[in-house]
Amino acid sequence: MGLDLGLEAAGIETALCIEIDKCCCETVRANRPRLPLLEGDIRGVTADAALAKAGLHKDAVFLVCGGPPCQSFSTAGRRQSIGDPRGSLFRDFVRFIEEIRPPYFLMENVRGILSAAIKHRPLEERGDRALPLEAAEELGSALNVILGEFARIGYTVSYKLVKAVEYGVPQIRERVIFLGSRDGQHIPFPRPTHARIPSLGSKPWLALGEALDGLIDTHRLYQRYSADRARIFELVPPGGNWRSLPRELQPIALGGAYHATGGRVGFYRRLSFDKPAPTILTSMTQKASGMCHPVETRPLTVAECQRIQQFPDDWHLSGTLAQQYRQIGNAVPIGLGKALGAAILAASGIEN
Repeated sequence: MGLDLGLEAAGIETALCIEIDKCCCETVRANRPRLPLLEGDIRGVTADAALAKAGLHKDAVFLVCGGPPCQSFSTAGRRQSIGDPRGSLFRDFVRFIEEIRPPYFLMENVRGILSAAIKHRPLEERGDRALPLEAAEELGSALNVILGEFARIGYTVSYKLVKAVEYGVPQIRERVIFLGSRDGQHIPFPRPTHARIPSLGSKPWLALGEALDGLIDTHRLYQRYSADRARIFELVPPGGNWRSLPRELQPIALGGAYHATGGRVGFYRRLSFDKPAPTILTSMTQKASGMCHPVETRPLTVAECQRIQQFPDDWHLSGTLAQQYRQIGNAVPIGLGKALGAAILAASGIEN
């Protein structure tokens, strides 16, 4: 509910949630027991059923928002894009918009959606001697389909890769945001309020230390490093990563990744209190995306991740430790949701 809480902070009331994940539903019920919730696959939910659950007529709906599953658009692994059942769920998002026809919609996704192809061709099958790429294999072809679907149902869309850190979020997190208008408006994106080097009218990026200040983490729930990984992390200073290790230890620490190029900044990364956190992920112990505490040799706790994503300290997360991390890592930072909600309200002429 990160996006929902952000929109609420801007002045947009949440009327209904649709969620298939059981642990997420338990979390919603624990924190918002009176909020109407439909638990199940959106592909089996009609717009009429959703409206009935919310107790609303379609004319009362101001905004439909959501984030269709994004794994198939990620730059990691074999990108199946719209051909993946998870990628095709955006069509159900479109279906709800088409049937309800709210004045506005908001859709968020990973940056990989900008370059995803409808049909993925692995790198080893490309090159000068390979067959020419089909139109569906061209980079960006999935985005063209998505924009085409919104145009088909009569919505004007603005989209942009936004950085949460520029809106007061203590985290370098990038998301692609689609803002849609039924009545032909081009909705301006919110102007950044924070900058790495602030100028007149902007504030400095919020650092990790500021975000965690005053946190009372009673339970200290976190995933554990193996003894070998912990010994290596002990050698990394705040703000450092594998490059901070003695040269003779670097090949041992990285293993096969030592001879790779690019994409290795997350190996044995120790955070710094003086800088924003990297993107909070769904696991704290992945080898290529380390998030070691600045001074303690451990990953960030669940409560620390909640702070970085700007959830209230008393926000209860249901499920196992891994499921709690996953819920936090998949959420939209509340500060970003608030900025986007304010932009939509401003475009509508409604003052908060």
